[in-house]
Amino acid sequence: MKKKEIKNIIFDFGDVIINLDKQATKRELNKLGLDEFDAEMHKINQLYERGKIDTIEFLCFYQTKIPKATDDELIDAWNSIILDLPRYRMDFIKKLAKKYNLYLLSNINPLHLKHIRSMLDDDLYVEFLYLFNEIFYSHLIEMRKPDEAPFKYVIKRTGINPEETLFIDDTLENCETAKKMGFNTWHINPETEDIINFRKIFLNDFFATLHFI
Repeated sequence: MKKKEIKNIIFDFGDVIINLDKQATKRELNKLGLDEFDAEMHKINQLYERGKIDTIEFLCFYQTKIPKATDDELIDAWNSIILDLPRYRMDFIKKLAKKYNLYLLSNINPLHLKHIRSMLDDDLYVEFLYLFNEIFYSHLIEMRKPDEAPFKYVIKRTGINPEETLFIDDTLENCETAKKMGFNTWHINPETEDIINFRKIFLNDFFATLHFI
């Protein structure tokens, strides 16, 4: 069966568009006195990403783990994972937006989003928002990848056909869920790959037929 032409692209945010240092938060929390991440912390982090607890509850929880840490110290440690949003990637996505419907589906939380907004001036953040037809932040839609729910939500909200959609994410589990639901997927390796180079990466017959810029 002939594959359908790609009309839509769904981007993950971290380590796809914005650069991350995924070990930084643990490293900085360790400096504040945290010995190790436990199962309870992972649960709280996911609840925060799903919008099920607010920032005050989130910080209060971590202060039970690191009593001597101030709110500002915890926030700085939490946000240390975020590096930069390269201008060249925004320019590339802007070119894609001339031909494709673009969406952002991100597991993110209020503190990270606030930090990203503070990194960019108002004009640049507005420019970033307008790159996409619609943006889906996990803490606002109260769903997170790799669950099927956020993908179903995006499909229902936008009316897109997964077979006509490319999903790009740096987490294999997220890509596996998307692929199971009929999406075309690119499990990107942020250490060796960049979204601006996918024409060079996908040389098989399917991607050779796509009209990427």
